[in-house]
Amino acid sequence: MGMVTFVDETTSGDRGAGWGLEIAEERLALRELIRRRVFQEVAEFNARTPEVFQGLVQPNDTERVLNGYALRTPRRIDPEAQTELALKAFAGNGFLVLVGDRQFTDLDEEIELKLGTEVTFLKLVALVGG
Repeated sequence: MGMVTFVDETTSGDRGAGWGLEIAEERLALRELIRRRVFQEVAEFNARTPEVFQGLVQPNDTERVLNGYALRTPRRIDPEAQTELALKAFAGNGFLVLVGDRQFTDLDEEIELKLGTEVTFLKLVALVGG
């Protein structure tokens, strides 16, 4: 069992604070890694129900705000629906996944999760006027 650190970055240079998740497997498909990350962030949100969701992708019926996504009406977020949104965002180049200096492009590709692995989710930011 090892700790995997997830870090969010944007193409504009912003880098969020990393957070860890215990993962028992030594290898995991990218699809499953994204699913576990999303399930964890949704579980933490649903346990606290703050006004702003800070996650990988924007949930349905929310508004983008400075530090995340504001829910129009307070509610719990469905982790399965949120995972589907994340997988669609990945397929549509909404974000890239980097492990070390390697980019992963196939959801079914397995990632070797060594002790201290850092997974970077690089969110692609649209250019103004582009």
